[in-house]
Amino acid sequence: MNEDAILKSFGNAINIERKAKGWSQEKLAELASLDRTYVSSVERGHRNISLINIVKLASALEVTVSSLLQCIGDSYE
Repeated sequence: MNEDAILKSFGNAINIERKAKGWSQEKLAELASLDRTYVSSVERGHRNISLINIVKLASALEVTVSSLLQCIGDSYE
């Protein structure tokens, strides 16, 4: 799996969790103490996100980091 595919898979996982809660990107960004444009770029797979920000997003979404990263692991199996 190439780097772009990894970033897109992770961004898709964030997008799915956010939409499941009925939240806008702005709401998620506010809860995670991040900028809305940053969240948008993560969801589109345009950011190589840091571990700190992965934890912030997982916490805001009330999910585990491992559940967000599972989408990447599934692609390797």
